[in-house]
Amino acid sequence: MINTRTHAIIDYATGLLLFVAPYLFGFATGGAAQWLPQILGVMIIAMSLLTRYELSIAKVIPLSVHLGVDVASGILLAVSPWLFGFADLIWWPHLLVGVMEIAVALMTRRDAGAVAAVRR
Repeated sequence: MINTRTHAIIDYATGLLLFVAPYLFGFATGGAAQWLPQILGVMIIAMSLLTRYELSIAKVIPLSVHLGVDVASGILLAVSPWLFGFADLIWWPHLLVGVMEIAVALMTRRDAGAVAAVRR
């Protein structure tokens, strides 16, 4: 299981990776292959800054909502190459990071003790 502090670190790293991935892996073409991961990356960072866990600045979003959004955005990212028709250009970073985002959300500890520690 992943604790909420580790989840937060993974969130910030994933958000940054999604934002720079189009430039790192050569798919900064201005289309959906580029803008979808960048939008999701910014969204992940913004949501992380507002989630009720250790590394946020405003503990507004409940952890359960955050994890639900992680799963939904992971699914969207994973299927996006085929959904938006750019699989012939690039697909592996979208699929890999999307599946990882789902797995991390599902493996994050949600017990009351972990969340209560954040409120203190």
